[in-house]
Amino acid sequence: MKEKLGQYLVELCCAYTLVSVVGAIVNILAGTQTNNINVLVMFVTCAIGTFVLYLYRLFDGLSPLMIMILQYLICCVLLAIMLLLLSTFVDPISPRGWYEYYRSFTIPYIILAGFFYYRVFSETKKQEKLLLEIQERAQN
Repeated sequence: MKEKLGQYLVELCCAYTLVSVVGAIVNILAGTQTNNINVLVMFVTCAIGTFVLYLYRLFDGLSPLMIMILQYLICCVLLAIMLLLLSTFVDPISPRGWYEYYRSFTIPYIILAGFFYYRVFSETKKQEKLLLEIQERAQN
């Protein structure tokens, strides 16, 4: 459990760093500034996305595409809850703001989820190959 938590935190830090740096570059190029609420929202968004990606083992019986779609939908629901809380306690979000937020979330999520699943599937193939080698040696 401790190892999984450590691995989750490393993935979260990497995802947040990547999103923050890209966000800073976009802000510099666009000539805009960010505020503390945006930074916190980016962190919570990264935490939600990373957490949901780590739930992939719960869906072992489903196809990989179905897992990815289901995880994206779970992220969307959790993000909607976060945005509702944010709009209740901080500042109301316009309908256009909801659209922009989900668009801004979807693009990095697809890229990072693609990288995550590439690593997961390549690791699975390595383990499968190692298992076949062990079985072959056991038969000889």
